[in-house]
Parts: sequence; C-alpha cells; structure tokens
Amino acid sequence: MVQKHFSVAVWFKRFQYAGNGLIVAVKTQQNLRIHLFAAVLVIMAGFIFNITIAEWLVVVLVIGGVITAELINSAIEFLVDLVSPEYHPLAGKIKDIAAGAVLITAIVALIAGLLIFLPYIIHAL
Repeated sequence: MVQKHFSVAVWFKRFQYAGNGLIVAVKTQQNLRIHLFAAVLVIMAGFIFNITIAEWLVVVLVIGGVITAELINSAIEFLVDLVSPEYHPLAGKIKDIAAGAVLITAIVALIAGLLIFLPYIIHAL
C-alpha cells in the first residue's frame, strides 16, 4: 500500500462523508430520531438536576453508545437490503441480531439513567 501525504482537503472531505451519513440516518431511521429525542430529554434532565461530572460522563457514554449502535444497525440494514433485496432467512437473522444489539445497548442506558436520575427524582418529591 502506498502511503499518501496528509491533505487537509481530503481530511475535511472525510468529515463531510460522515456528516452526510448522519443526515441520511436521521432522515430515514425513525428509531434513531426517537433515540436522539430521548438523548435531548436526558441532557435537559442532567442540567435540571445538576448531575455530577462522573454522572455526566456516564450519560455521555451511554448516549453515545446507543446512537452508535443505532447507526451501525442502520448501516447493516441498508447493506443487507442491498445484497439481499428479496427475503432470505439469513438476512432476517442478520437484521434481528443487529437490532438486538441496539436493544441491549438501550437497556443498559436505561438502567444507567435510572441509577443516576432516580435518587434526584425521589429527593425532589
């Protein structure tokens, strides 16, 4: 493989491709929009309850994990649809497993959110 010289233009182009991917995902993936809405609500709750830096770290990591899992799931779904336009049992299994990964990530995020925010909510009542 030939080593290419660093190019600022190429570097910025890569960010543009990633940005385009995010735009496509937000426009086409309802579950991603739901996760983003939930993330906004959690961030607002973080400010309302004035959570600690350590709690913010957990919140940021789990939000990032869920959004990343959803983006990977979406990419897998697009790829499976490309290579297997007609129904195939293996294609269905691939999609189901990818969706399962998002589900596990979201459950972990929910548990982390409950551990962080429930004490604040209980104290506020």
